[in-house]
Amino acid sequence: MKIIQITDTHLMPSGVIVNGVDPERQLRAAIADIVEKHADADLGVMTGDLCNFGDPEAYALLKDILAPVPFEMRLLLGNHDDRGNFRAAFPDHPVDGNGYIQSHLVTPFGRLLFLDSHQPGVIGGHYGDDRMVWLDSALADSGGEPVTVFIHHPPIDCGIAHFEKIGMHDEGRLMQRLSAHPGGIRHIVFGHIHVPLAGTSAEGIAFSSGQACAHRFITDLDAPDPLWTGGNPCYRILSLDEHGFRAYGAEVGEVSTGRAIICEGP
Repeated sequence: MKIIQITDTHLMPSGVIVNGVDPERQLRAAIADIVEKHADADLGVMTGDLCNFGDPEAYALLKDILAPVPFEMRLLLGNHDDRGNFRAAFPDHPVDGNGYIQSHLVTPFGRLLFLDSHQPGVIGGHYGDDRMVWLDSALADSGGEPVTVFIHHPPIDCGIAHFEKIGMHDEGRLMQRLSAHPGGIRHIVFGHIHVPLAGTSAEGIAFSSGQACAHRFITDLDAPDPLWTGGNPCYRILSLDEHGFRAYGAEVGEVSTGRAIICEGP
């Protein structure tokens, strides 16, 4: 199964720049590259911060940009989003019984879970009891199969000073619940931190983040206020198959230096 992950697109109304980057240009370039090279994908997932301020105009722009995508897209919310405006723009997008942007997908390689960690007015993530009820049911229905989780906020400590107080505000409850699933958690995929990160939690659960498609920052683990920068539009190609889970990064606009040449001699 081939899944395309795009994260932290931070769209604004057309022509508005965010942290020195044109988010519309970035996402349009990424989508054009995906449609050209990965039209055979089974699914696309956008892991939150779809829009920078959750403007209706920005969600309308997102809908327009995604129109050429030939496969299903699951969209998640981040702290910069607005649930009401999102639902108005994407009324057919799956939600749970409480209106959270949560859903699941059954695949030959285990169930995929899409979680909603958005809480209005809060930069960090939230996953309260009402959302946990849905998660309990989704995990129970998956039986003994492993699940792959998609969410905006990292439910672990990512070790970057800027995100120390704006991660998941749940005292580890989400990870405790996931780690108790009898079938195991194959991988947790998230966004929010704008840079690539991969690791294993204290519970033994593998996780990774994608590079932001819009602005990113110059990685300084100890800087509470990082320097934002630009870069090529990007996305990830996730593979689920009999070998497990793999993630590959892709940047639009990379220039080839040609095929490798091996030099012999001194």
